[in-house]
Amino acid sequence: MNKQISMGSKVFDSFNVLILILLMFITLYPIYYIFIVSISDGNLVTRGLITWIPLDITFDAYKIVFKNPDIWQAYGNTLLYTTVGTTINVFMTALCAYPLSRKDFYGRNLFIFMVAITMFISGGLIPLYLVVQQLGLIDTMWALVLPPAISTFNMIIMKTYFEGIPMALQESAYLDGANEIQVLIKIILPLSLPVMATMVLFYAVHHWNSFFPALIYLNDSDKFPVQVLLRNIVIAGEFADQTADIGSASSNFRVVATNYKFAVIIITILPILIVYPYLQKYFVKGAMIGALKG
Repeated sequence: MNKQISMGSKVFDSFNVLILILLMFITLYPIYYIFIVSISDGNLVTRGLITWIPLDITFDAYKIVFKNPDIWQAYGNTLLYTTVGTTINVFMTALCAYPLSRKDFYGRNLFIFMVAITMFISGGLIPLYLVVQQLGLIDTMWALVLPPAISTFNMIIMKTYFEGIPMALQESAYLDGANEIQVLIKIILPLSLPVMATMVLFYAVHHWNSFFPALIYLNDSDKFPVQVLLRNIVIAGEFADQTADIGSASSNFRVVATNYKFAVIIITILPILIVYPYLQKYFVKGAMIGALKG
């Protein structure tokens, strides 16, 4: 019986491993393909010969990208919007989640209902645009970071995490003379590193990948984030003629528009790929382990 159970368990584990390998391949291959195309010879790319390994490796496409001042300016804009926006998001989400996590908060259920209903009902794009316009935020950074200051879904996640923190810790702080702000800063937030790191990642990825609000609210192209520039390159085909001319003059079409597009894509997603592994450990780490004993 034990042998049968062991055999069945091995078969089940092997099946899971195969499924995970397949999912990993489906997830990683598109990124890998974009990278090998970006460093392959443009002639071979045009002929569709790049599938598994890069051929006739060249980094000319990245050289062209780095020489484009619009890329650097858009990159700087995106870093600014992501940093400011994520800071506002995490700060406002914590301020909203903490009082709603307190069971002694008067009218708590009513406020939770009012906040939650925004997940299903919204005013729409035109009313939102009119509000942003009336506030004088058009063509400014604040039009991108203030309207999405709080995600209701993320706030509920943070509220649920706060509710899991033992009240004994908060009550001991009250006995020592701490007020609500001190409890939040010195007790709740230090014990909430996993959910805070998760919120930082969620909000940062949202701001980094966002392009539609910039298309709606920004008129000055010098303020465009890198995602808008990437959209213009990939969809609208901007800079295609420029890269073809450079490739033709310097290296016999070793760099074509496809190389250029894929190089921009790699440069755009690289920061998120670098940051994610450092924040992933907080997703499963239990900060409350050992917080209370006995």
